[in-house]
Amino acid sequence: MDSLKLLLVILAALWIVYTLVDYLVPFFHGLPAKPTGRARIRKALEMASLRPGETLYDLGCGNGRVLVLAAKEFGAQAVGIDAGPLQAARAWANGQFNGVGSQVQVRWGNFLKADLSDADVVFAYLTSDYVPKLESKLASQLRPGARVVTVSFDFSNWEPDAFDEQELLFVYHMPPRAGDLGSFLSKRD
Repeated sequence: MDSLKLLLVILAALWIVYTLVDYLVPFFHGLPAKPTGRARIRKALEMASLRPGETLYDLGCGNGRVLVLAAKEFGAQAVGIDAGPLQAARAWANGQFNGVGSQVQVRWGNFLKADLSDADVVFAYLTSDYVPKLESKLASQLRPGARVVTVSFDFSNWEPDAFDEQELLFVYHMPPRAGDLGSFLSKRD
């Protein structure tokens, strides 16, 4: 009975460490720790017109939910990048578990240092702290026609091509048009 108690204590300790790392890594990188809901992801990918065979990058892929949905429902090749080793491992495992492992690739690292030039669609659920760095990176690396879809934040120097007020989703086509959300809304009204 003592060995069972010891095993339970070890498992509980491992679960606590895993949970702490799962929340602390995003916190220290200034990323949202709450995953995006499936319906919101689906809407974002529909707005970005993700097509079969295209390559989607998810910046800060977390649990890999976006990757799996992009591969399963849209037929895309999906690449996730996450700063947290546990998050990257979980995203990879999620792809394997859901039968889309051949379509999902996960990289552990800083997405601001990654080469995104082969992306057709970039998905980003980040905080506005990333806007200045990400704006210049995407503008310089993405080819014409690539799309960027953001959740809960917009690029202050780019006019979106589409905006969903209810879900707070923004879509931009490369090269980005100068402007902002205000200029988009003034044209829409």
